[in-house]
Amino acid sequence: MELYIGNKNYSSWSLRAWLMLEKSGIEFNEIKLKLFTDSFYQQLKEISPNLKVPALIDNDIKVWDSLAICEYINDAYMSGSAWPENLSQKAKARSFACEMHSGFNALRNELPMNIRATRCIQLSEAAKKDIQRIDTIWSQQMDEFDTGKTGSWLFGTWSITDMMFAPVVMRFHTYGVAVSDSSRRYMKHLTQSPEMQKWIAAALEETEIVNEDEAGVEL
Repeated sequence: MELYIGNKNYSSWSLRAWLMLEKSGIEFNEIKLKLFTDSFYQQLKEISPNLKVPALIDNDIKVWDSLAICEYINDAYMSGSAWPENLSQKAKARSFACEMHSGFNALRNELPMNIRATRCIQLSEAAKKDIQRIDTIWSQQMDEFDTGKTGSWLFGTWSITDMMFAPVVMRFHTYGVAVSDSSRRYMKHLTQSPEMQKWIAAALEETEIVNEDEAGVEL
């Protein structure tokens, strides 16, 4: 199995698929491509029809898009266990994941993932609204599942929903986004997971600069 990803400091979509594979314990080969270069598009030409990362090759099966990769791994290797077992909770988890996958455009545009940086930025009202919605999701889930007040996954055990929100946690760290105490517990829990620590350590060692993702004023 091969997973094609971009730069670990910047590539939020890559993080989701990579984290899914790491959490599942499946062995895979990681192939990192240099973003926005001719070689990037050339290498993806035979792999990903949309010429984007992440892209997964599993024998003769090709999967692109981070959520599609998460769903494929869950179906093919995890017997569906990466979603909550309870039908109502599963429906909510899927809704949150899809909401993150397709929405929050102001946040995405104004706060690009940049793990190495510590930045200050002026947020638009649209971005503030996105942040408020995410804070509500996280805090409500912590109120329900983080009974010990020490941090938890959004549905008690990790799920695809956590994979989808992982880059947002990194964004909030970079730009010092203020959230509720409950949401901070979630951020700490996800950030301190061994898999996330592994990604962060690799991101901090990178030296490549992607100017398109350098936003805000350095603190």
